[in-house]
Amino acid sequence: MDRSSELDRMKHVAFLEMMMEWIPSPYESQEINRLTLAYFTISGLAILDALDPVYKDRIINWVLSLQAHPRDRAELENGQLYGFHGSRSSQFHRHDAKQQDSVPNGSHLASTYCALAILRIIDYDLSSIDSESILISMRHLQQPDGSFTPIHLGAEMDLRFVYCAAAICYMLNDWTGMDKEKAKDYILSCQSYDGGFGLVPGLESHGGGTFCAVAALRLMGFIEADALSKSTVATTINVPLLLEWCMQRQGVDGGFQGRANKASDTCYAFWVGGVLKILGAYHFLDKDALCRFLLSQYSGFKKFPEDVMPDLYHSYYGLAALSLLEEPGLIPLCVELGIPTKDAI
Repeated sequence: MDRSSELDRMKHVAFLEMMMEWIPSPYESQEINRLTLAYFTISGLAILDALDPVYKDRIINWVLSLQAHPRDRAELENGQLYGFHGSRSSQFHRHDAKQQDSVPNGSHLASTYCALAILRIIDYDLSSIDSESILISMRHLQQPDGSFTPIHLGAEMDLRFVYCAAAICYMLNDWTGMDKEKAKDYILSCQSYDGGFGLVPGLESHGGGTFCAVAALRLMGFIEADALSKSTVATTINVPLLLEWCMQRQGVDGGFQGRANKASDTCYAFWVGGVLKILGAYHFLDKDALCRFLLSQYSGFKKFPEDVMPDLYHSYYGLAALSLLEEPGLIPLCVELGIPTKDAI
């Protein structure tokens, strides 16, 4: 590719290694999502091929310590998810809690996805974890319309959590945790008139929701790799309309927007670019322009190039987008799972 700058790998490594050791003050309000922050950090270092093996045992022990376990089999039927907590703080008892003899269950579907993704990245054997508790309890989170709620009470229900459920089942190699047909029907109900997918039926098409829809369908086996060249996929989703919507998201600055009439944003280079990759249409985008947009940043990535400070979320997805672009020195992605791996689905 023709480019005016190169990826300064060591500055990005230094930024992520700093995040591995301590969380800066702007992230204090996100303490409950510490596992998700760790996912961005560890995955980013893995893409850069810079994850020090010395961290492996520490990471495994910490992640496994966040899994919620039922006291007995009957508790698996109480409607709660027995997955992974987002941080140590959600395992603490409230000061007014009536029952103090067990660890509170604050596990969350997104945290469970992040935990399994981290363990997969560092080659931990997922068959050795308590997957039965995760899968049995996760099935209770699926709603009659096929969507998922991330916890048992008082939460949103949208494509993000359908994707998390599909990724969890795929990584555990066990689909008893969800009804795939119901999930497929819900996903299809979210495709909008313009070809993209809203997070729920009737909402505006969105880059993140579109990725969750297409990646989940791919993980569940409802669409094949390189779907653009397959005639059978037309019975599942409207691929030509979806392709047109995705291509319209690349702006004149080379970046991708998440919705119509929005500014280009680093993370959508992965969310929308990932959809094009799954469809077998990645060659249609302007790779040189996208590369220039991404490489205008250094020492971590930002939401917008003109922003002052980088952040973990955009740093990871900026690197993930560069991996899709086959930037030299970066580890390839399993785009459907959103993690670095040498194994394709």
